[in-house]
Amino acid sequence: MSTEPKEPTEPTRPTEPTRSTDKNNGTDKNRATAAAILPLVGGPDNVTSIAHCMTRLRLSLRDRSLVQDTDLRALPAVLGVVEDDTYQIVLGPGAVARVTPEFEALVEEAHSTAAPAPAPAPGHPVAAHPVTADELAAQGAALKQAQKARNATPFKLMLRRIANIFVPLIPALIGCGIIAGLNGLLTNLGWLPAVVPALTAIASGFMSLIAVFVGYNTAKEFGGTPILGGAVAAIIVFPGVAKITAFGTELKPGQGGVLGALAAALLAVYVEKHCRRLVPETLDVLVTPTLTVLISGLVTLFGLMFLAGEASAAIGAFADRLLSTGGAFAGLVLGGLFLPLVMLGLHQALIPIHTTLIEQSGHTVLLPILAMAGAGQVGAAIAVHCRLPRNVSLRATIKSALPAGFLGIGEPLIYGVSLPLGRPFVTACVGGAAGGAFVGLFNQLGTAFGSTAIGPSGWALFPLLDGTSGPGVTVAIYAGGLLTGYLVGFAATYFFGFTGRMLTDLNTDPDPGPGRSGPGPASPGPADPAKAPALT
Repeated sequence: MSTEPKEPTEPTRPTEPTRSTDKNNGTDKNRATAAAILPLVGGPDNVTSIAHCMTRLRLSLRDRSLVQDTDLRALPAVLGVVEDDTYQIVLGPGAVARVTPEFEALVEEAHSTAAPAPAPAPGHPVAAHPVTADELAAQGAALKQAQKARNATPFKLMLRRIANIFVPLIPALIGCGIIAGLNGLLTNLGWLPAVVPALTAIASGFMSLIAVFVGYNTAKEFGGTPILGGAVAAIIVFPGVAKITAFGTELKPGQGGVLGALAAALLAVYVEKHCRRLVPETLDVLVTPTLTVLISGLVTLFGLMFLAGEASAAIGAFADRLLSTGGAFAGLVLGGLFLPLVMLGLHQALIPIHTTLIEQSGHTVLLPILAMAGAGQVGAAIAVHCRLPRNVSLRATIKSALPAGFLGIGEPLIYGVSLPLGRPFVTACVGGAAGGAFVGLFNQLGTAFGSTAIGPSGWALFPLLDGTSGPGVTVAIYAGGLLTGYLVGFAATYFFGFTGRMLTDLNTDPDPGPGRSGPGPASPGPADPAKAPALT
């Protein structure tokens, strides 16, 4: 996957929310958004799969050339477009979960009501030479290969597949994390003691079985039978493993965590595929599942659990040592480089690390520092707004994207503001570095804290914070880091984010209305992030 961002393309319209005149027409609004998107992505016949993450509608398309990018970006509900292994339309949190079912329903309705194609007349070229299935498959494979070739490096493809395993787990991590934080607050205050055990069970149930979900998703992602991957991973959390000795030590339930589950499920996929090739079809239904679970289970118990446990312990020790000894510098580097890591797609490698840290200590100390990159981005966008008072289009884009930016949704500001402008992207990283150094310094001084879940950042991370010094101190330090990121990102962008030529070219209204002066140069709309990986 190439890491070079494309040149700025046409500006988007301000992303104003669709207005509603009736409190009960939310479904109609979401359906209208889906109906507006569908023809612009080539219609229902061009859509082969539909999914969504926290902010994006993800579509697999037969023919990428049928997509009308400019018109799609101009839709009020569309915050941006990202092209990766799937075509991703940024709709924002909440909205995407409501628009996706409507989009799926429209595609399904179109397929169910489509009239059969008329048979070609005798002598018609198609009748004279019908296209074979092999020819169609070859054409489709060629289109798909041409589209993915520039993005399909082995390392990034592997990171993307790892992300596909963990991203579906994020909603449960967030929900359980917030409940865990509320439970901790009640415990510290001594309130509602009868409710605390119930909240503990609710918050901890998912985490106690997360290895099973990781195993299931891993087998599904890598082409095995998902339930077999979950069955093998379930061995890790079975209490009876405490009676088993491996490498001279007794195993502990949960040892190896998500890393062990990932490795066990990958092994199960390999064993299953090997058995499918060797076992006769008449015996496949009995022999293949049995051998898959048996062989993978034995290797997991007498090898993978121990090795994954050592790796997990090393990750936790490294993170603690990194922040306790070089907290300010480590925070500076992590906060400053996170936006470029996102653009390179390398941030996906951190997902299993975050999950491992949450398993071990109940929170990940890295996420509050990495969240400072978003604060620098917000500060930079506000500075751009102040420096370009005459660029009405860009200022409107910033106003509509800032609320999402404060809540940790960075795509609209990255792709609509800082990245196409260039220098403000760098100064946003400077703001992120300053915020990261602030939070890292307090970790170095002994006030360690983290997030009980992965996913949100910005203000949305406040309910998920957990630390050793109490909620008041934890919230104050995180808020101080955000404020530092905002201020430094703003100052660096305001004073160093523009050259004189940039100010001359950009500080005009690219789309003057009645009564305004003549046209100026077009403001930079969202860079076409065709080669940029997903942020959620």
